[in-house]
Amino acid sequence: MTSDPRSLPYLAELMAIATRTDDPAIALETLMDLFIRAFHADAGSIALLSPDTGRLETEVQAGTGGVIGRGDLKPGHGITGWCVLNRKSVLVPDVTIEPRYIEVRPAARCEMTVPIIDNDQVLGVVDLESDRVHGFTPDDLALLELLAGEAGRVMRRLWQLGHLKNKARQLESLMNAGLSLVSKLEQQELFETLTREACRMLQARACALYLHDAASGTVRCAALTGTEASHLSSESIPLDSCLVAAAVHTKRQAWFVDIQSPEFRELADLPADATLRSVLATPMRIEGEVLGVVAVFTDRPHRFDNDEKRLCAALASLGAVALQNARLYARVFQSEDVLRKNERLTTLGLLAAEIAHEIRNPLTVLKLLYGGLGTFPENDPRRTDMRVIGDKLDQLEAIVGRVLSFAQAPSSLHSRWSFSDIITDTLVLVRLKFAQSKVTTEFEPPTRPMFVNAHKGQISQVLLNLLINATQAMPEGGRITLTPSVEERPGASFAILDITDTGHGVPDAIRDRIFDSFLSGRSDGTGLGLAIAKRILISHHGNITLLRSGSTGTTMRIALPLA
Repeated sequence: MTSDPRSLPYLAELMAIATRTDDPAIALETLMDLFIRAFHADAGSIALLSPDTGRLETEVQAGTGGVIGRGDLKPGHGITGWCVLNRKSVLVPDVTIEPRYIEVRPAARCEMTVPIIDNDQVLGVVDLESDRVHGFTPDDLALLELLAGEAGRVMRRLWQLGHLKNKARQLESLMNAGLSLVSKLEQQELFETLTREACRMLQARACALYLHDAASGTVRCAALTGTEASHLSSESIPLDSCLVAAAVHTKRQAWFVDIQSPEFRELADLPADATLRSVLATPMRIEGEVLGVVAVFTDRPHRFDNDEKRLCAALASLGAVALQNARLYARVFQSEDVLRKNERLTTLGLLAAEIAHEIRNPLTVLKLLYGGLGTFPENDPRRTDMRVIGDKLDQLEAIVGRVLSFAQAPSSLHSRWSFSDIITDTLVLVRLKFAQSKVTTEFEPPTRPMFVNAHKGQISQVLLNLLINATQAMPEGGRITLTPSVEERPGASFAILDITDTGHGVPDAIRDRIFDSFLSGRSDGTGLGLAIAKRILISHHGNITLLRSGSTGTTMRIALPLA
């Protein structure tokens, strides 16, 4: 076949196509023009085998007398379909006596069809027509087979180049999406970013994100991109009436080729958009739990390849991590708000106790004076007044007693705790706060067990307050070092904890008064935290002191008697 002298210039032209363009559509147009010129054909077409539909789809056509309009064909249908199904070339000298011929162009008399094969895979077919009987010869068929083979290799190289470029674009998009997702702390913004990036990376028609509630067995559409929001309800939907249930139950990706077919019409989680056809549902998993499902929709029947599935799985994993982070950050902020509210309530309780204590002294004097007033005759109105005054004094004394009792931590809540465990549990509570503030911690548990008789919640509150204060003293980040030790004092042994930060230090003007109520070195501070910490530790027969402070950092020392 290569002995045909006509082949050399056309082969050279074919091999040059891949260097002149990287667009397969332009390359097909160039190939079609070459085939028409090489064989003086009156019409022709190139059809490619679609991996999604399995049908021959006409990509380019040309010739005199208008288009030949073959559209798409099933393999085996007509001469071109038979050629692809049997992987054989066909030369029909006279189509009027050929039973397989399907007339499209009345002027056609001779047809030559050759499959485009590369690496033993049928890519498509070249079909040429002549308006003359015997318009093509067996030598023409042999030359077309040679050119079609080289055309297949050219198309393969262009597709591979396009595939590599697409993968590079997707990888870049995935990296940018990852950077964008992990910075989102507001959940709705995170959901919308995830669906938008999925649409862009996979060039999909639409994308929806469904949140899974395992407790109620429902899903809810949290974000929808690419189609009208009205096409999908945001209410919770039972899982057993949802398409994404397959991804939730199996914890694997699920793919459906045509969601417009009748069996999908009753599913409540599908958008009411008739343009959507295929869908790939990918679970958002973290530690074995399905947090939600990312559903990518196309506007044509599409077979998602392994690369697309892996890309969507990677994006869903990034989304799951970002969602988990956003939820944990929300819990940290909520815990901090609760801590601040508890500080205020504790302060109110302590203030109430102080007021009650101050009231009790003059109240005692009043009762003593009242008792020395003596009695009045039976019919004297002052006798009734004295009785009323006595009742009210008793009532006031009872109120003061209740306030004082309430302000004291019940001794029943005190128990034996490992001081090291209290410190470790408190550090766990603020680990995300530290990560957000770029603060690192250093804590080496003591080699000797240290047990204290304490109210764990109150001691944890003291530690939290000191750690948060240290973090706020290091706005650009820094290090907090917690150093435990044991100190022997006359009559008792004490557990000591030094908390050292690398912040800007306590201002000189307030250094001697930092444990006073309502004294704060920050514009947004309440001035209650250290005062409360002091009172809590004193109630535990311990203390808190400012050990040292300067421009390189501050060290606070906590002391609690060992049990």
